[in-house]
Amino acid sequence: MSRPDVHHGRGAPENRTPNRFNLPVREADGDWLDARGEVDGEAPPLRTTITVEKPKTIISRNTSPDIGFDRSINPYRGCEHGCIYCFARPTHAYHDLSPGLDFETKLFVKPDAAKLLRVELAKPGYQVRSMALGTNTDPYQPIEGKFRITRSVLEVLAETKHPFSITTKSDRVVRDIDIVSRMAAEGLASVAISITSLQPAISRTLEPRAPSGRKRLAAVKALSEAGVPVTVAIAPVVPGITDHEIEAIVEAGAEAGARGVFFLPVRLPHEVAPLFRAWLDEHFPDRADKVMNIIRAMRGGKDNDPQWFTRLQGFGPWADLMRVRLEKAARKHGLNREKVPLRCDLFVPPQGPQLRLL
Repeated sequence: MSRPDVHHGRGAPENRTPNRFNLPVREADGDWLDARGEVDGEAPPLRTTITVEKPKTIISRNTSPDIGFDRSINPYRGCEHGCIYCFARPTHAYHDLSPGLDFETKLFVKPDAAKLLRVELAKPGYQVRSMALGTNTDPYQPIEGKFRITRSVLEVLAETKHPFSITTKSDRVVRDIDIVSRMAAEGLASVAISITSLQPAISRTLEPRAPSGRKRLAAVKALSEAGVPVTVAIAPVVPGITDHEIEAIVEAGAEAGARGVFFLPVRLPHEVAPLFRAWLDEHFPDRADKVMNIIRAMRGGKDNDPQWFTRLQGFGPWADLMRVRLEKAARKHGLNREKVPLRCDLFVPPQGPQLRLL
């Protein structure tokens, strides 16, 4: 029998996970239970709510030595894709919200992102480095279709010839192929598309509201044919559930025109760990212990390893095996042969309102 608080079509199996900021444990109100406290139908569907956020700046900066970018833009907080493994889930705790179902149903949008970006790029002394989009939550999650904030940001980056990279697990990126392909032709744009599984039954529970793996491969093909350098990110690999697909994903990505591929073992920081455990108990009870034991083996005996460098790649025999398998498959299919850095020498600061009148 399914738990009464599980909402089908959503990623997190619960919304009552306590977090580091003393958010009270949330219990389902039980309106759909009968007099004996047993399930009387499914939990009512959750609706997505949207809050407009008014930040003062839009560029986030980091100094992490194991990350290949030092600045990023995230047009949205929270993500309706509902990926159970998402390492960004704990950020919702800063809003006094649960990293569980709140993260995928209570979203924040930043409609002034393009205007803020223009101001920051126009500051004297601004030094150009590649701008990363999609490093926290997906810039092409469903609400982008309505708000088009990512599109507006790309328009500013294109206007100023500012290099950028996009990371997404959505084929919606193809909507902006006109901008991305034009920038790629000048060495100013690249895209990484995350493909975790090609099996619909797995994807429906792992990433319930994200486009299917086949749709993402179609996006790889469309971008590649338009001249955009595309990398397939097998991120994350979940041992015991998706790791058997590494070679198949590499092959499919290469056939679609990807130039590179990389993988990341699943990470379970902070509140993600108990949510992931609950998800395993709900969907894969037959192998839950095995999956967690392998994850701990790659994380020094813990659910998560926060140390730089090892936090992304893991270590030990299981991580080494994944790495060898991916490298062998990449060589077989001609991927990762070269990496061409994005250009930073074409940047033109945005014009002020007076200059635009001339």
